[in-house]
Amino acid sequence: MGVVGGGSWATAIAKMLTEDGERVNWFMRKPETIQSFKHLHHNPRYLTEVAFDMSRLNLTDDLDRLVRMSDIIVFVVPSAFLTSVLSRLRAPLKDKVVVSAIKGLIPDEHLTIGEFLNRAYGVPFEQIAILSGPCHAEEIALERLSYLTFSSRNLKVARQVAQLFECHYVRTTISDDIYGTEYGTVLKNVFAIAAGICHGLRYGDNFQSVLISNALQEMDRFVYAVDPIPRDIKNSAYLGDLLVTGYSQFSRNRTFGTMIGKGYSVKSAQLEMLMIAEGYYGVKGIHEINKQYKVHMPITNAVYNILYERISPTIEIRLLTEELR
Repeated sequence: MGVVGGGSWATAIAKMLTEDGERVNWFMRKPETIQSFKHLHHNPRYLTEVAFDMSRLNLTDDLDRLVRMSDIIVFVVPSAFLTSVLSRLRAPLKDKVVVSAIKGLIPDEHLTIGEFLNRAYGVPFEQIAILSGPCHAEEIALERLSYLTFSSRNLKVARQVAQLFECHYVRTTISDDIYGTEYGTVLKNVFAIAAGICHGLRYGDNFQSVLISNALQEMDRFVYAVDPIPRDIKNSAYLGDLLVTGYSQFSRNRTFGTMIGKGYSVKSAQLEMLMIAEGYYGVKGIHEINKQYKVHMPITNAVYNILYERISPTIEIRLLTEELR
């Protein structure tokens, strides 16, 4: 089993995978981070309270080596950096089971991670699984009961991967809705930014409940337009993930939005945050993809206008309030 990424979510994933004695190959980009990890027995930058049994970890900064040693590989790097990380890869991926725990789109190309891995690296969709929440890394660190959904066109693959993550504080379920769950993970970050902006502008709980209700309807319209298969948008992979990302104190996208609502510029908010808000990149990708589908998406459009067109949050959200019901 291999994990690619060194952030908080990658750390939480490694924690889950090692709970039942699984040995994990773990790629981190910086050799100095690996050395500090080996000395401290924990990630020196993220979830530092999580101590690891180092006999269960094989830390490496050699991505080719990790891929060769692992039958299943979990990618947990920000979507904006995935192409850069993979640019040094020479070992083939197409014979591996690949799991995306990335909640974003490939910038510029506006592809889901599954589409990108299939087109650029020849990984069959039947060997790709999408990990979705609702789940925050911080609560995994605290071992609070959490639920994960694994989606794949091949339910045997989804089940195989899901079983590796199950432990006394993690329950799993499987799905064949690879597009719906992956786009859902992107959209819930966009909507969490909207919730944060409104919080920063001092809109209250009454309005937030209407915003999230409309966000779920917007998600439903978009994923059905992209992939019109039967799905229950009220399932935890969609509604649950939206709720936790929109309301939780641990949500970096909500935090980012709150800073924007309070008057921070995009750049200053990004500089102050230690972690990347995927919704910043995701909203641009969804905006571009929706030029083809023309789905009514007032919340997504409002976030895009604030972040990329530099329209005043006060003005844009006031206009949005007229769209919501």
